[in-house]
Amino acid sequence: MQSAAARRPIVLGVDAPAPAPTAVAWAADEAHRRARPLRLVHAVSPPPYGFTSAEWVGSLKEEHRRGGTVLDRTALLARQRHPSLEVTTDIVEGVTDQVLCEESRHAELVVVGSRRLSRAEEWLSASSVTVPLSAQAHCPVVVVGAPEHSTQEPPFVVVGVDGSRSSAAAVDFAFDLAARRGAELQAVWAWQPPSVLPADERTAVQTLRRQLSEATSGQVGTHPDVRVTHEVLVGHPVEQLAAASAHALAVVVGRRGHGGFTGMRLGSVPHGLLHHARCPVVIVPTSADHRH
Repeated sequence: MQSAAARRPIVLGVDAPAPAPTAVAWAADEAHRRARPLRLVHAVSPPPYGFTSAEWVGSLKEEHRRGGTVLDRTALLARQRHPSLEVTTDIVEGVTDQVLCEESRHAELVVVGSRRLSRAEEWLSASSVTVPLSAQAHCPVVVVGAPEHSTQEPPFVVVGVDGSRSSAAAVDFAFDLAARRGAELQAVWAWQPPSVLPADERTAVQTLRRQLSEATSGQVGTHPDVRVTHEVLVGHPVEQLAAASAHALAVVVGRRGHGGFTGMRLGSVPHGLLHHARCPVVIVPTSADHRH
């Protein structure tokens, strides 16, 4: 009998009126690869105040009906891709990001599509879930705004490293993801030199390269088949990681923010990559985050 941890599902947040095909494919493939169930969740928000009782009930019934239709369509797509995949569906009443955050307590991964809203639209749109979910989830969140680049040879995963505890969690996840894909791992440390350059910039870069190598060394023995390359790049981390993602299966980063507004808790680099990455983005909480 499988343990509870072994049965943790891959959760896919399903939006109406139609699922994002790239997100469905990513979630179904990953559930199949990990031998996990795929759980499809659609959130239904209660009607606004001011409705009569009859209008409230009627609106909620219609939302459930539409949600059931989109879930059935999504389940069909997933089973067509992997006929043996265990797929379950559920409609949960509540705000989407809060529903999926609660789902993340018992999930292996939470996967969502992205409509690539602008920053202004994020603040104004009630349907924006990627930022608050990524900032608060209890497990890694995969945001599929662009398809993975599976035709690249050899395939590779990018991980952003900066020496922090959050990037250490990202490194662990990225090694596992690369190993499951038979892919290489490109570890990137993006460095923004101070306005007054150090006397010996070459020495500074060599020091960062050594720290980058040390940051990945712990997982090399665990994943000996994963070839790792190390890149210290000069420039803004979002720009450099977005450029590195152009031909990648995924770009993996840690959740760096500390409390406050959800965007601040997410951290500026993950937030920026949600807008600019050219492949799926994986945002990984630290083990301390998992306990909250």
